[in-house]
Amino acid sequence: MNKRWKPSVTVAAIIERDGRYMLIEEHTPEGLRLNNPAGHLDPGESPEAGCAREALEETTHPFVPTELVGIYMSRLERPARAGRAAEDVTYLRFAYCGTLGEPVPGAKLDHGIVRTLWMTADEVRANTHRLRSALVLRCIEDHKNGQRFPLDMVYTDPSVTRPAKG
Repeated sequence: MNKRWKPSVTVAAIIERDGRYMLIEEHTPEGLRLNNPAGHLDPGESPEAGCAREALEETTHPFVPTELVGIYMSRLERPARAGRAAEDVTYLRFAYCGTLGEPVPGAKLDHGIVRTLWMTADEVRANTHRLRSALVLRCIEDHKNGQRFPLDMVYTDPSVTRPAKG
Protein backbone atom coordinates (compact mmCIF):
# COMPACT_ATOMS: atom_id res chain seq x y z
CA MET A 1 0.00 0.00 0.00
CA ASN A 2 1.30 3.43 -0.95
CA LYS A 3 0.82 5.81 1.98
CA ARG A 4 1.26 9.51 1.30
CA TRP A 5 3.58 11.36 3.68
CA LYS A 6 1.93 14.39 5.28
CA PRO A 7 3.85 16.82 7.45
CA SER A 8 2.06 18.34 10.43
CA VAL A 9 1.51 22.04 9.78
CA THR A 10 2.01 24.38 12.72
CA VAL A 11 1.98 28.13 13.24
CA ALA A 12 3.96 30.19 15.76
CA ALA A 13 3.84 33.75 17.07
CA ILE A 14 7.23 35.38 17.60
CA ILE A 15 6.35 38.13 20.05
CA GLU A 16 9.02 40.64 21.09
CA ARG A 17 8.72 43.61 23.41
CA ASP A 18 11.64 45.69 24.68
CA GLY A 19 14.20 43.01 23.79
CA ARG A 20 12.29 40.18 25.46
CA TYR A 21 10.36 37.39 23.79
CA MET A 22 7.06 36.00 25.03
CA LEU A 23 7.19 32.25 25.56
CA ILE A 24 4.75 29.80 27.02
CA GLU A 25 5.56 27.08 29.51
CA GLU A 26 3.58 23.94 28.73
CA HIS A 27 3.19 20.31 29.71
CA THR A 28 4.55 17.89 27.07
CA PRO A 29 5.29 14.14 27.06
CA GLU A 30 8.91 15.14 27.84
CA GLY A 31 7.85 17.27 30.83
CA LEU A 32 7.49 21.02 31.29
CA ARG A 33 8.89 22.81 28.22
CA LEU A 34 9.20 26.32 26.78
CA ASN A 35 7.74 27.17 23.40
CA ASN A 36 6.72 30.11 21.28
CA PRO A 37 2.95 30.51 21.37
CA ALA A 38 2.24 27.92 18.69
CA GLY A 39 0.01 25.10 17.59
CA HIS A 40 -1.51 23.14 14.75
CA LEU A 41 -3.21 24.75 11.79
CA ASP A 42 -6.91 23.90 11.81
CA PRO A 43 -8.93 22.95 8.73
CA GLY A 44 -10.43 25.98 6.99
CA GLU A 45 -7.95 28.60 8.24
CA SER A 46 -5.00 30.37 6.71
CA PRO A 47 -1.63 30.13 8.47
CA GLU A 48 -1.99 33.81 9.44
CA ALA A 49 -5.44 33.24 11.01
CA GLY A 50 -4.23 30.07 12.73
CA CYS A 51 -1.32 31.98 14.27
CA ALA A 52 -3.65 34.66 15.64
CA ARG A 53 -5.97 31.98 17.08
CA GLU A 54 -3.16 29.96 18.69
CA ALA A 55 -1.54 33.06 20.21
CA LEU A 56 -4.85 34.08 21.78
CA GLU A 57 -5.53 30.56 23.11
CA GLU A 58 -2.07 30.17 24.60
CA THR A 59 -1.46 33.69 25.94
CA THR A 60 -4.96 35.27 26.39
CA HIS A 61 -3.68 38.22 24.31
CA PRO A 62 -5.01 39.04 20.85
CA PHE A 63 -2.21 38.88 18.26
CA VAL A 64 -2.25 40.34 14.76
CA PRO A 65 0.44 38.94 12.44
CA THR A 66 2.13 41.71 10.46
CA GLU A 67 5.10 39.88 8.86
CA LEU A 68 6.28 36.35 8.19
CA VAL A 69 9.52 35.55 10.02
CA GLY A 70 10.10 32.26 8.22
CA ILE A 71 8.95 28.81 7.21
CA TYR A 72 10.69 25.93 8.97
CA MET A 73 10.78 22.14 8.96
CA SER A 74 11.80 19.86 11.80
CA ARG A 75 11.36 16.24 12.76
CA LEU A 76 10.44 14.67 16.09
CA GLU A 77 11.28 11.03 16.72
CA ARG A 78 9.75 9.99 20.03
CA PRO A 79 10.36 6.40 21.20
CA ALA A 80 7.51 4.24 22.48
CA ARG A 81 6.83 4.42 26.21
CA ALA A 82 4.35 2.97 28.63
CA GLY A 83 0.95 3.38 27.01
CA ARG A 84 2.27 5.44 24.08
CA ALA A 85 3.22 4.35 20.59
CA ALA A 86 6.43 5.58 18.98
CA GLU A 87 6.07 8.76 16.92
CA ASP A 88 7.93 10.06 13.89
CA VAL A 89 6.47 13.44 12.93
CA THR A 90 7.79 16.06 10.54
CA TYR A 91 6.58 19.58 11.30
CA LEU A 92 6.20 22.43 8.82
CA ARG A 93 6.08 25.68 10.83
CA PHE A 94 4.98 29.13 9.68
CA ALA A 95 6.29 31.75 12.13
CA TYR A 96 4.90 35.28 12.25
CA CYS A 97 5.72 38.42 14.19
CA GLY A 98 3.12 41.07 14.82
CA THR A 99 1.20 43.22 17.25
CA LEU A 100 0.22 41.97 20.70
CA GLY A 101 -2.89 43.39 22.34
CA GLU A 102 -3.89 43.59 25.99
CA PRO A 103 -5.10 40.39 27.71
CA VAL A 104 -8.74 39.53 27.11
CA PRO A 105 -10.62 39.93 30.42
CA GLY A 106 -11.73 36.54 31.76
CA ALA A 107 -9.79 34.55 29.14
CA LYS A 108 -7.97 31.47 30.38
CA LEU A 109 -4.80 29.83 29.09
CA ASP A 110 -5.36 26.78 26.88
CA HIS A 111 -5.25 23.30 28.47
CA GLY A 112 -1.65 22.29 29.23
CA ILE A 113 -0.29 25.84 29.26
CA VAL A 114 1.10 26.71 32.70
CA ARG A 115 2.07 30.35 32.13
CA THR A 116 3.50 32.94 29.80
CA LEU A 117 6.88 34.50 30.45
CA TRP A 118 9.23 37.02 28.87
CA MET A 119 12.85 36.09 28.19
CA THR A 120 15.76 37.72 26.40
CA ALA A 121 17.36 35.80 23.54
CA ASP A 122 20.35 35.15 25.85
CA GLU A 123 18.04 33.65 28.49
CA VAL A 124 16.43 31.42 25.85
CA ARG A 125 19.88 30.31 24.66
CA ALA A 126 20.79 29.47 28.29
CA ASN A 127 17.68 27.25 28.51
CA THR A 128 17.94 25.20 25.31
CA HIS A 129 17.50 22.04 27.40
CA ARG A 130 13.98 23.28 28.27
CA LEU A 131 12.84 24.16 24.74
CA ARG A 132 10.07 22.13 23.10
CA SER A 133 12.11 22.08 19.90
CA ALA A 134 15.13 23.74 18.34
CA LEU A 135 12.75 25.85 16.25
CA VAL A 136 11.85 27.95 19.32
CA LEU A 137 15.32 29.50 19.41
CA ARG A 138 15.79 29.48 15.62
CA CYS A 139 12.65 31.59 15.13
CA ILE A 140 13.78 34.03 17.84
CA GLU A 141 17.28 34.28 16.31
CA ASP A 142 15.83 34.92 12.84
CA HIS A 143 13.52 37.60 14.24
CA LYS A 144 16.35 39.19 16.26
CA ASN A 145 18.49 39.26 13.08
CA GLY A 146 15.76 41.17 11.23
CA GLN A 147 14.46 38.38 8.99
CA ARG A 148 11.01 39.44 7.76
CA PHE A 149 8.85 38.72 4.74
CA PRO A 150 5.55 40.29 3.68
CA LEU A 151 2.37 38.45 4.64
CA ASP A 152 1.48 37.90 0.98
CA MET A 153 4.50 35.58 0.76
CA VAL A 154 2.00 32.87 1.86
CA TYR A 155 -1.07 32.78 -0.35
CA THR A 156 -4.21 31.08 0.92
CA ASP A 157 -6.69 30.33 -1.84
CA PRO A 158 -10.33 31.18 -0.95
CA SER A 159 -11.19 27.49 -1.39
CA VAL A 160 -9.42 26.81 1.94
CA THR A 161 -11.73 28.98 4.02
CA ARG A 162 -15.09 28.28 2.37
CA PRO A 163 -17.23 25.46 3.77
CA ALA A 164 -16.94 22.07 2.14
CA LYS A 165 -19.78 21.03 -0.14
CA GLY A 166 -21.77 18.36 1.62
